[in-house]
Amino acid sequence: MHSSLNRIQSVFGFFTTVALVVSALAAISVIFFPADDANASVQLKNVSVAKGRPHYYSTKREEYAQLRFDLDADLSPLFNWNTKQLFVYVYATYSSSDIPGSQARLSESIIWDTIIPATPSPYSWDILKDKVIARIPSSVTSQAVSAAKRNAKRHAKSVKAKKSKKEPLAPGVLRLRGQKGKYQISDITGRLAQRQNVTLHVGWNVQPWVGALLWAPGTGAVPRTAGTIVNSEPFDFPEVKDNEKAAAEKRAKEAEKAEKAGQANV
Repeated sequence: MHSSLNRIQSVFGFFTTVALVVSALAAISVIFFPADDANASVQLKNVSVAKGRPHYYSTKREEYAQLRFDLDADLSPLFNWNTKQLFVYVYATYSSSDIPGSQARLSESIIWDTIIPATPSPYSWDILKDKVIARIPSSVTSQAVSAAKRNAKRHAKSVKAKKSKKEPLAPGVLRLRGQKGKYQISDITGRLAQRQNVTLHVGWNVQPWVGALLWAPGTGAVPRTAGTIVNSEPFDFPEVKDNEKAAAEKRAKEAEKAEKAGQANV
């Protein structure tokens, strides 16, 4: 006869073995259904370079760039039964040297990101919990039911607020116009104006419930998903905004002096 402890250990060992096998099958099954239709494109809307403290913890004034962009993406094919959430980001590549025409390596800087969670399964913990609480008599768990009702009201308000923001219906579908970057671009040298060969790219990271992380094509990381990404047209960082204003004022003063000199000669 086995003791109770031995039986518990046997049951627990069998449970962990089954869970490991099921998890391995779920991770492997995704390989046979690759996502080939995912696509994304990004285009520059506006760019400016200013001089100041880009972050509250910055100790000195330096040049930093702020960008706005248009993003069109349909990443819904990346969602399957093993997808927990999708991390999407837009990053810029630019020349590492501030010397015009130099063949320096490209630097990368993320300017915007977001997390898109997968649609909740009808067998998820929150949905099953609500179904179980709904079947319990109110006389037994009046406080729990009232708390559940309050949570349901809060959830309904949040869903209503999200709908009022006109969020995309399908997870993974993004249509952004004139989106401002969450993060500024700065450089270790403190100089960023007139950097050349700047390009915007789109990347993503599929985070599964179990298995390896999958990256977007072109990011250099493996394993990668399939898909089509259209990068922006190359552009250059402009001059510092303060310098542009000073140059415009200088040109206006010179034009005014030339006009007065012409009138004096007449």
